Amino acid sequence: MAVKTYIAAITEALDLALERDENVLVFGEDVGENGGVFRATEGLNAKYGKDRVFNTPLAESAIGGMAIGLTTEDFRPVMEIQFFGFIFEVMDSIAAQMARNRFRFSATKQFPIVVRSPYGGGTHTPEMHADNLEGLMAQTPGLRVVMPSNPADAKGLLLAAIESNDPVIYLENLKLYRSVKAEVPEGYYTTPLDKAAVAREGSDITIVSYGGMVGNCLKAAENLEKEGISVEVIDLRTVSPIDVETIGKSVEKTGRVVVAQEAQRQAGIASSIMAEISERFILSLKAPIGRVSAPDSVYPFSMAENDWLPQVDDVVAKVKEIVEYD
Repeated sequence: MAVKTYIAAITEALDLALERDENVLVFGEDVGENGGVFRATEGLNAKYGKDRVFNTPLAESAIGGMAIGLTTEDFRPVMEIQFFGFIFEVMDSIAAQMARNRFRFSATKQFPIVVRSPYGGGTHTPEMHADNLEGLMAQTPGLRVVMPSNPADAKGLLLAAIESNDPVIYLENLKLYRSVKAEVPEGYYTTPLDKAAVAREGSDITIVSYGGMVGNCLKAAENLEKEGISVEVIDLRTVSPIDVETIGKSVEKTGRVVVAQEAQRQAGIASSIMAEISERFILSLKAPIGRVSAPDSVYPFSMAENDWLPQVDDVVAKVKEIVEYD
């Protein structure tokens, strides 16, 4: 297997999808000749032409509306929102149209739309370029929300998202784009949606996380192992719907849980996981469920983001607190 960056794996997935199915279209602001603001679509316009990989006006609401319209002609749109903080401009198309249309049309029509967008902090971007808004998407029935943590999953999950006949919000961690390299299987393959992965096995405590925070959790687990604490790390991969079965098996095995997210404490995913564990597996718990998150404030200016974002040491401290609970 070749070693690729997170963003190279995404580009390869788009290339393979365009090659496999002539109804796949890729569009958004600057994704054409320029290859996108982060070069995720570099070379695809030249290879597949301006009718299949093309720029749109600076108008997120128009991008979303066009994606919905294209599905009525059997296309499979892959639309890009340049930064996820701009998602509010297209929320009507996503939450009021895409998410509801299968129900609205009594499942007689398909809406195979992928909404790609970078999210997350740690790269000193300006305001509204780093927000973790996955909670807004996850509380909208009718949408899948996918957040890969490594290059192999980034490729396999994107191909699975493009194959899906329902709308998928596919969120790419901005910091991971070129900071992470790993082996990626060759050729076309899919990674199942809605299925979490056991990223590291352990026996003393479970950490449940997703997206960019998974790397911090794995580093925390390595550090804790040196102190004699065996940590199992669950990578959700899809945050809506949540794979409660995989989480439950781990909770029944370890009896102690920490949930870690980059988003603010009130922003959704961790709260949902804690509620599911409390409702279904409370008799397996030996301690309260711990939580690591950003504070409940708006995303800070870049000079303060390293103080604001949850770090490896924060995960280590919370795990020790839960392990030592008696």
